[in-house]
Amino acid sequence: MLLTYVDESFTARTYWIGALLVPDATAMPLSEALDQVVTGAAKSYGLPVDAELHGYDIFHGRRGWKGIPPRARIAVYRAAMAAVGAHDVAIILRGVRRAQLAKRYADSARPAHEVVLSHVLERVDGYAASRGEYALVIADEVHDQATHRADLSRYRVSGTGGYRSRKLTKIVDTLHFAPSHASRLVQAVDLVTFLFQRLDLPGTDARAAAVNEQLWGLVAPRCYHSWCWDPMATQS
Repeated sequence: MLLTYVDESFTARTYWIGALLVPDATAMPLSEALDQVVTGAAKSYGLPVDAELHGYDIFHGRRGWKGIPPRARIAVYRAAMAAVGAHDVAIILRGVRRAQLAKRYADSARPAHEVVLSHVLERVDGYAASRGEYALVIADEVHDQATHRADLSRYRVSGTGGYRSRKLTKIVDTLHFAPSHASRLVQAVDLVTFLFQRLDLPGTDARAAAVNEQLWGLVAPRCYHSWCWDPMATQS
């Protein structure tokens, strides 16, 4: 079974959703490794032992990360990415250009989250099929959870729609939603997706861009698929 953790990260320009596919035998070792990252940070920097590994908060020094020096925060992020990259996981990332989505479909445009989630689920289903596995999807809590569950049921019967519609046969049960503070693996996909979103930010200064690329390099070999859809350009 592939335990598949899903989270979103977005700007006004682009809406991203990431999926971290974790074999069931890998889930506990990776979760424990991330616990050790926080434990080490607590000893070194006085961080609360139950601090959440949340990408936005770490990068910007918010919530439990307030007052911790930038270099220390980046060191923690690096340790967390190294932990993810050291385990047998797969990463899928899909995005959509928001303005182009609205322009192409005008009043009939589906919400960006719904569009991108359908693309992510297509790729998760395909990856699971290629491995001869089933996937159980666990997402960070969002609004309209019932709608997303209903969408999954429809995708099983009639496909995801669009130019590469796929009937989802490898995603079991329903979509499960969990608060990020209660799951290190939901936190892990948050870190991965937020970092990838930062790679896509225009105008990032050279030093910040170099840090982002260095951190991404720790998990890049685990990336199975990434794509941002521009609805006004060629599809893929």
